[in-house]
Amino acid sequence: MPKFIVGSRRSQLALTQSKQFINTLKQAHPELDIEIKEIVTKGDEIVNVQLSKVGGKGLFVKEIEQALFNKEIDMAIHSLKDVPSELPDGLQISCIPSREDRRDAYIANDHLKLKDLAPNSVVGTSSLRRGAQIKSIRPDVEIQWIRGNIDTRLKKLKNGQYDAIILAAAGLHRMGWSEDVITEYLEPELMIPAIGQGALGIETRVGSDIEHYLKSVHDDETARTTTAERIFLAQMDGSCKVPIGGYATINEQDEVQFTGLIMSEDGQEKYMHTATHHDAKEAGLLVAKALYEQGAKEIIDRLNEEM
Repeated sequence: MPKFIVGSRRSQLALTQSKQFINTLKQAHPELDIEIKEIVTKGDEIVNVQLSKVGGKGLFVKEIEQALFNKEIDMAIHSLKDVPSELPDGLQISCIPSREDRRDAYIANDHLKLKDLAPNSVVGTSSLRRGAQIKSIRPDVEIQWIRGNIDTRLKKLKNGQYDAIILAAAGLHRMGWSEDVITEYLEPELMIPAIGQGALGIETRVGSDIEHYLKSVHDDETARTTTAERIFLAQMDGSCKVPIGGYATINEQDEVQFTGLIMSEDGQEKYMHTATHHDAKEAGLLVAKALYEQGAKEIIDRLNEEM
């Protein structure tokens, strides 16, 4: 019986989505014996500082990748939005399973819609991308950063520390908490999601035996759309310091349609472009080129210098 060890962050959400993926993999390959190794990352340890202030990429994956290099684990299950666009030599994303809901979820006390929030209401988010877009939609509300797992953030909302918070719909769905807590889904037309949001990335060593088994649960459509998004991220040198988002879909002509977004933190400057191409990488490159020409790189350079 083939046995493999899976690396996962220790958070409740990470373990839940890891177990869900393992169940899917074992349905395809019942003969597999799979064990989870819990790993604490730097991003998990830093809970009292906004992540954009910490700097660097891969705050939620580096320790797990090191475990791959050390052969302590055979594969890592990541939220793809946490994975830098460039991977270390010797590692690869071997599988991207079917994507969950990529939208952001808006959750408010008394289920007040975003448009109905009183002026000066406090909206909690740990994401510069979400904060910038909320400021663009509702410049009269206050953005305050919030950290912690989903349960912690919901408790802070209920306790009145915030009037509303924004979370990834995918995490709420995976935890089974969506229908009773979500006030409204923020559609991509209103709020562009994070690069790779809602998708998992299964990382392995190049040439690992487990690659053979992962092929059966790989989803080509999700791989194509996230490829466009991640190519755009790489071209724009995007990081947690920059309000950056991207949203790719497959149209009826089997082409990748991709919209990329760069904003200033205060929501005042906004650069957005949509391109369509049969090749996912080209779709991402076309949008990156267009935003460069519009001047979006100036925002990225300025924010990187400031932090």
